[in-house]
Amino acid sequence: MSLMEQIEKDVIDAMRAKDTVKLSTLRMLKSAVGNYLIQAKKDKADDAEVLSLIGKQAKQRRESIDSFEKAGCKELADKEKSELMILEAYLPKQLSDEELKAEVQKAIAASGATSAADMGKLMKVLMPAIQGKADGKRIQEAIKSILK
Repeated sequence: MSLMEQIEKDVIDAMRAKDTVKLSTLRMLKSAVGNYLIQAKKDKADDAEVLSLIGKQAKQRRESIDSFEKAGCKELADKEKSELMILEAYLPKQLSDEELKAEVQKAIAASGATSAADMGKLMKVLMPAIQGKADGKRIQEAIKSILK
């Protein structure tokens, strides 16, 4: 079963369970996928594309949570947190800091990167291995801690 088929099945399950938060979150995700398909002029999205879109949606939720917490809007931040938890269920397990540093070191060895100037070469090797498994900010911090 593809990821999109699983999401569609979960929408139906959320309707039956009257889980309004899950239902609205998954509908927004399906809408984002639909918009992507229109822009890309495609009929169907593969799992990698759907995972990328889920990652973008999760990142938007994290940013919203930060903004709402800074503004003192606890209710809105809690709503965003519950939506984020639903989206994260579809993402691959996140790498721990140690696992992330190990992947960065492997990529450094494979790409021959020696300084921050070689970031492009390093990212070409690193990203396919950890796509969706770590936030971009964490990846950047791990790289900077190793390539000083």
